Amino acid sequence: WQDVVRDAAAVREAAAVAVDAALLAGVLMRTGEQPHASDVVNYAPFTLLPSAVPRALFEQAYAVQQDFNLLVDTISQNKEFLEQTLASTIKVDDFTARLFRIYMQVLEEGLAQTVFLGINRSDYMFDHGLDSTAALRQIEINTIAASFGGLTSRTADVHRLVLKVLGKTEEASHLLPNNPAKGLALGIAKAWEFYGSQRAVVMFLVEDVQRNIFDQRCVENELWNRNIRVVRKRFRDVFEQGSLDASRRLYMDGQEVAVVYYREGYVPQVYDQQNWEARLLLERSRAVKCPDIATQLAGTKKVQQALSQPGTLEKLLPGHPEAVARIRATFAGLYSLDEGEEGDRIAATAIADPDRFVLKPQREGGGNNLYGEELREVLEKIKDSPERTSYILMDKIKPQPALNYLLRAHSPLQVSECISELGIFGVYVRQGQELVLNQAAGHLLRTKAIEHADGGVAAGVAVLDTPYLV
Repeated sequence: WQDVVRDAAAVREAAAVAVDAALLAGVLMRTGEQPHASDVVNYAPFTLLPSAVPRALFEQAYAVQQDFNLLVDTISQNKEFLEQTLASTIKVDDFTARLFRIYMQVLEEGLAQTVFLGINRSDYMFDHGLDSTAALRQIEINTIAASFGGLTSRTADVHRLVLKVLGKTEEASHLLPNNPAKGLALGIAKAWEFYGSQRAVVMFLVEDVQRNIFDQRCVENELWNRNIRVVRKRFRDVFEQGSLDASRRLYMDGQEVAVVYYREGYVPQVYDQQNWEARLLLERSRAVKCPDIATQLAGTKKVQQALSQPGTLEKLLPGHPEAVARIRATFAGLYSLDEGEEGDRIAATAIADPDRFVLKPQREGGGNNLYGEELREVLEKIKDSPERTSYILMDKIKPQPALNYLLRAHSPLQVSECISELGIFGVYVRQGQELVLNQAAGHLLRTKAIEHADGGVAAGVAVLDTPYLV
């Protein structure tokens, strides 16, 4: 869009149209000043123009999503693999250790849950290597509370209009339809159906502060359209109102719960003793958890790093050589910082050349990774301590920046050099041992200015975008 980016008058006019279109389409968030109120809202931040995405890499990301769904589901059923892989991490990372303890406790008691629902989002960047050909590289896979499936379902329409206003009607027609909200709701509805009680409700487990409520409402409304009742509860409500009957059916306020869809529970800060007890109660129940605790553990950075080791994928997915090849083709270099010679060597390499790497703790939700000087300082401090095993090291991806305008409420309109991250939503349902649903459910493109190393939309750094395939 080089011609447009330089035309200040056209940009101003398009931006005014874009903001109104976003409000009309429901691309909304509550404000930071009034995060509990829906009577004062603003548009969620988004790009003025859709961003170019290589078609071949976009198609590759979609083609591998069912393989990732299968892999995550397989790992969640493999106690031995989770135990071995997380052994060093749970010694030094209290949050992962507590999740793991609940996982073991529930297994010892025997699982009451027989239907399993996974909603994950696999995130990628486009790496421009030395020969400048772009390659798809997985950043991470989110197995809990993967968000923005709702708002991104409404963003393409806004970009379609903007392109038309800018005289690019032909280009506008090339933007793909995209509705993750529908795909995610389909998975939840399927799990609800297999649970087998018409009266039972779907419970969205939500945060105390719900700025991103409209994103969730998009999925929620799809369920109401299918005549499935939805309730919204917090951990505190579960602690106060939740109970199990003799066959471990979950009741909230006397209502049976078929599916618990977590939009909360991925950061240590939300757990006090009561909330840990509430989490245990949910895990012990027969209700379909999305995710169950094993699937949350399958999404840890340590598991991601272990999967990149030679032979690991083959062991986990025997008889699926094509899937293994497709998955492995997306991996960036990932390195263990476990204690021992190999870990020492990797730590020393990163301290010597920190700009080559990203240091990742076992955390979700954006804004946790360390780069450059900060990476060097932290590694210097922990290089001789077991604490380093709570991190993994990853090659830093080098995407190709492009010019765009990031539209944010109360921010000046200015051009930025930007990079993008593509997420593919995946949904699967397993009953007993049989996968009864396994599909990609849509995509999410997020874009940020290059001065921000880390952070997503909810963290206030990235903005919503639409891919324009080239």
